[in-house]
Amino acid sequence: MSGCEPGESVGAFLCQAGQLLRAAGIEGPRMEARLLLAHAMGCRQEDLLRDPRAPVPPSAQAVFRGSLAARARNVPMARLLGHAGFWTLDLLVDGSTLIPRADTETLLEAALDALPERGGVRRVLDLGTGTGAVLLAALSEFQFAFGVGVDREPAAAALARANAARNGLAGRAAFLAGDWSAPLSGRFDLVLSNPPYIESAAIPALMPEVALHEPALALDGGADGLDAYRQLAAAIPGLLAPGGRAVLELGQGQEAGVAALARAAGLRPLECRPDLGGVPRALVLAGP
Repeated sequence: MSGCEPGESVGAFLCQAGQLLRAAGIEGPRMEARLLLAHAMGCRQEDLLRDPRAPVPPSAQAVFRGSLAARARNVPMARLLGHAGFWTLDLLVDGSTLIPRADTETLLEAALDALPERGGVRRVLDLGTGTGAVLLAALSEFQFAFGVGVDREPAAAALARANAARNGLAGRAAFLAGDWSAPLSGRFDLVLSNPPYIESAAIPALMPEVALHEPALALDGGADGLDAYRQLAAAIPGLLAPGGRAVLELGQGQEAGVAALARAAGLRPLECRPDLGGVPRALVLAGP
């Protein structure tokens, strides 16, 4: 590629990779190239910058080229690296679940403020657990609690189980495959959920990393985006312990619709917490 020195050095590979990713429309192409090459070589990004003339081993070249081609096709970076950060955790990711996003951390902030007596929270439920991100982050903060995560996809429940072990929380969490609250009995001090909430017709217009590479089951909220909330509103009153709280993630523009569903089910909306972009993101609910 023009402007790059030929060869098999770190610097040559990074230059060529940056140009390829830029041409593919990837934001921050040089930074992403460094992430992929460091991953392929099993080193830190700082090591690449320290000696740009160092050779790239043939085995790492093959891995790097494969990852680079996939990233140019908009495969998410976290899928290529195999893990993603969330809250204070490092989580394995695969194609069975959504990649955890920073916006979802708003649920944890809202839950911590809604239940300031952390020692009193003993049972936590996460409906649609995915990677287990929300439940495991909650358990890391509510340190006397035991958590249950439910997901319709058995592979997601298995991944969440692995993430609990990865983060030292396996003894305080159980993960079930089932349809929302169907496999559950008992009541919980905190119920959390980041459900599918994208309108079906809007999914093809999402950014390619999401529309093409995230599981449709975890995105599709039905014609109006509210199908999952209807099920949650019906289930949560029977799941909340006295004084308990539920916190639901919302899509943009859904606050009024979800709050109305909650009120109709006998729940009381207490707060809607915005994310860092100012979008109302976490709806806090109390029981009747």
